[in-house]
Amino acid sequence: MSLLLELDSITREFGAFTALHGITLRLPPGRVGLLGPNGAGKSTLLKILMGLIPPSSGVGRVLDQPLGGDSDSAANWKLRRLIGFMPEADALVPGLTGIEYVSLAGQLYGMSRRQSQRRAHEVLSYLGLEEARYRNVEEYSAGMKQRAKLAQALVHDPPVLLLDEPTSGLDPAGRDTMLNLIRELGTDHGKSVILSTHLLADVQAVCQQVVIIAGGSVRGQGTVEELCARRADRFKLRVQGDTTRFRDDLLNEGVAVLAENGQGELRVTVPAGWSNLAFFKLADVNDVIIRALLRDDETLEELFLRTVNDGPIKQMVG
Repeated sequence: MSLLLELDSITREFGAFTALHGITLRLPPGRVGLLGPNGAGKSTLLKILMGLIPPSSGVGRVLDQPLGGDSDSAANWKLRRLIGFMPEADALVPGLTGIEYVSLAGQLYGMSRRQSQRRAHEVLSYLGLEEARYRNVEEYSAGMKQRAKLAQALVHDPPVLLLDEPTSGLDPAGRDTMLNLIRELGTDHGKSVILSTHLLADVQAVCQQVVIIAGGSVRGQGTVEELCARRADRFKLRVQGDTTRFRDDLLNEGVAVLAENGQGELRVTVPAGWSNLAFFKLADVNDVIIRALLRDDETLEELFLRTVNDGPIKQMVG
């Protein structure tokens, strides 16, 4: 099976500014979250994947189709036919109906007028826009506009979808609808998806793999479960009794209290060489009872903040 992405030392410079620093990735087909803060280099990477701009150095492939070369070359047109792109910006054409807008996208991808119109009807119906297909797109609600943008990305039935902030501007119900559609496109229709976002919850809801990018570099790659592995130095404690002195003694022993809910539950990080028996000894001294002692998973948000602030993670996969 071909890899979805093969990137080797992809660098992109804009004059003296380096937007991407030696990006190397191997990703199988599936749903991938490209997660990073604003200015991380996500948009530059998407443009390279679509063949809109070449890398300054390095080589890569999308489903065995090579990257690079002139943006209007035959190879790059072939690459773009493999990809459906949903931009973050509105990208809607005022004055066009939904069916005209999506059909136009199909023709720009090289489909005949008749074929593009037939597919536009099919895709708009699938996305719940059948009754609005003859309305002008500027009259659509925010959720309908996002689905229309997804429709134009799907009209030529590409194997790969690049989605740039697809839930931007949506209310909770619209966001759930969009995420369900994206997940369904992967699970039921075999589409590979690269979801570029800064919203961690969107990645957790949809994606099988995560790539964290910051400062133009890959900081982590793997499944959410792999990246948020349980750490040997973090624990959840459930304690019965007055925790005030118990907590103070933990701090004196070098244990950091990350969170406390006021109802006897604590999340802590222990120092190197710590023995868990010390928890029970301190509990006995302070007349409290430990009801539960559990390993603590790092959340995706904690992982993201740690990798962005501190550099590549040790659990890096790939």
